[in-house]
Amino acid sequence: MLEQEFENAAADDLSALVILLLKGVIYQEADAGLWNALLNLQARVRDYVAVLGLELVLDESEGYSFLRSRHKSDDDDVSKLPRLVARRPLSFPVSLLLALLRKKLAEFDAGGGDTRLVLSRDEIVELIRVFLPESSNEARLIDQIETHLNKIVELGFLRKLKPTTGQAPMFEVRRILKAFVDAQWLADFDARLAAYQAQLTQGHTL
Repeated sequence: MLEQEFENAAADDLSALVILLLKGVIYQEADAGLWNALLNLQARVRDYVAVLGLELVLDESEGYSFLRSRHKSDDDDVSKLPRLVARRPLSFPVSLLLALLRKKLAEFDAGGGDTRLVLSRDEIVELIRVFLPESSNEARLIDQIETHLNKIVELGFLRKLKPTTGQAPMFEVRRILKAFVDAQWLADFDARLAAYQAQLTQGHTL
């Protein structure tokens, strides 16, 4: 009887975890109990979502987990399944900002120390300013950059911190960004930035 109750409870936990993962990212810092449940049931979660054509990405050292579509192959049925995790096309300026934030995170990690990279809105503006055409309308430029920052917050790569009176908005760079912009991508970063600047000189603006 007790064994049956235990199995039922485990099944309920498994279903709850899969539902939450389908909705978005699970962070260790947000709910330690939920995170521990995921660690304990991760093998069953992987088996469960594999049937849906998904795979579990779980980084214990960084404290995040999410689902992504499995790579298609000729010897399985993944290509026959509808896509459950939608791909989101990103605008040029959002892509540029993500690239710059990922490079900043790599530099921050190389320096050691704190594990949380927090940047002010003004610091982020300075990161991207060098790649933009000169503008005489500073207020408009900042408004446009804030729009793109809000999109990155919505995507989950930035977390906007509670404002302090008289202080510019502050953002924490979420470490999950490392899972989407990997080390190999960073190795080609200078070439990519050159391509970005070429696009900008051809008329792309924020």
